Amino acid sequence: MGEKLLSGKQPGWLVRLAQEIRIAFLYPERKNIEMKQIVFGLFLAALLVLPGTSSLGAETPRNFSVWEPEISAFETSDATNPPPRHGILFIGSSTIRFWTTLSQDFPGLPVINRGFGGSEISDSTHFADRIIFPYAPRQIVFRAGGNDLANGKSPEQVFADYRAFIVLIEKVLPATTITYISWNPTIARWLQRDKETELNRLIKNFTTGNPQLEYIDTADLILGADGKPRADLLRADKLHLNAAGYKLLAERVRPYLRP
Repeated sequence: MGEKLLSGKQPGWLVRLAQEIRIAFLYPERKNIEMKQIVFGLFLAALLVLPGTSSLGAETPRNFSVWEPEISAFETSDATNPPPRHGILFIGSSTIRFWTTLSQDFPGLPVINRGFGGSEISDSTHFADRIIFPYAPRQIVFRAGGNDLANGKSPEQVFADYRAFIVLIEKVLPATTITYISWNPTIARWLQRDKETELNRLIKNFTTGNPQLEYIDTADLILGADGKPRADLLRADKLHLNAAGYKLLAERVRPYLRP
């Protein structure tokens, strides 16, 4: 049942409830906290299915099909030029998508780029069987969640999606290290910085104590002496890193990569 609920064809609240149940039993040390959430979730679920209450907490189903051209393009490329197995897979949203200098930044390392711009965490989870599992990576470097916040999700909702991603990867690739690149403030999303900070905190705390998880702090990566993002490290859109910004990011990430 859990696998069906995570297929992306079910209502969002039902998917998250299934995720919470799986996480609770996969992480016994968190069970007491998680079980409280599950009981509350079941209560909300009961309300949702009662006549006249179905609009409570309703969500628009995620349309994964918008990414089909990009995912299919990855598969076509894989068929003609297969990437190395057991390499270092970079995956996530625009920060990864625009990181076109991975090979130059990390020479000698078997890096693979499977970023697709504009994506959310749940998109990487949904397409894992097509752009993660075939490579059997020894390490996944993951950055996503910013678009989730910008599209209206709370830090807690995004964190739940992150945990669902972790659960899936640990189930299929238990020996793989998952390295999360945190969020840094930008000029374009300056008003989102508090939500990004809270999401970073949740993920960092979750990482503690799990040897398969790593957290790279980039909150100060492009901040100037005044505590504000430096425009000279961003593209004209004031959101994405430029070449100088990626140089700083590469320096921050490099010590975490496994040779």
